[in-house]
Amino acid sequence: MLIIGIAGGTGSGKTTVVRKILERLQPGEVVILPQDSYYRDSSHLPLEERLEINFDHPDSIEFELLVKHLKELKKGKTIDQPIYSYLTCTRASETIPIEPCHVIIVEGILVLTNPELRKMMDLKVFVDADADDRLIRVINRDIVERGRSVNKVMERYECTVKPMHVQFIEPSKRFADLIIPQGGNNHIAIDILTKYIISKQLTVIDEQSTANS
Repeated sequence: MLIIGIAGGTGSGKTTVVRKILERLQPGEVVILPQDSYYRDSSHLPLEERLEINFDHPDSIEFELLVKHLKELKKGKTIDQPIYSYLTCTRASETIPIEPCHVIIVEGILVLTNPELRKMMDLKVFVDADADDRLIRVINRDIVERGRSVNKVMERYECTVKPMHVQFIEPSKRFADLIIPQGGNNHIAIDILTKYIISKQLTVIDEQSTANS
């Protein structure tokens, strides 16, 4: 099993990079574990407090569960991936069954900040983008997908997104094996990453064939 971590700032283009990798690989070869699914459940808090959660701080992620799930997948076990709603800031009672796969991509802004999680990764990727470009994407996404007003988005950016990026996310770039500037627009970097995945898959298949012969 090949485990790849893909990090980068909010709005840097991580999701686009992951999507373009999936387009280049055969269906069913890759499973995505989004960091966003592992935000801690806040259903015990009033809605007003939930809406003020700092989603860009490492403490907001239940890394213990994410690491546990990765270990179970490596053992060949199926996991129940949580479902998190940004609208209510709670976990749903339903889960998504995820079966083991040849390639696991762990994607999220903070996935390179956790030492135990980094140790499990065979390849660590950081998607880099200009701060202004990221802000534009954040505004568009939060208004359309998360129902926030422009003023609320800008307030959140200044109070949490920007300072947390400087404190936690940008420094995690030093742990990356591969940095992808320009996000999903960097076709050369995405091709290199895809070829790496395919070569690793072929190596595993060859090793399995040798062991069975």
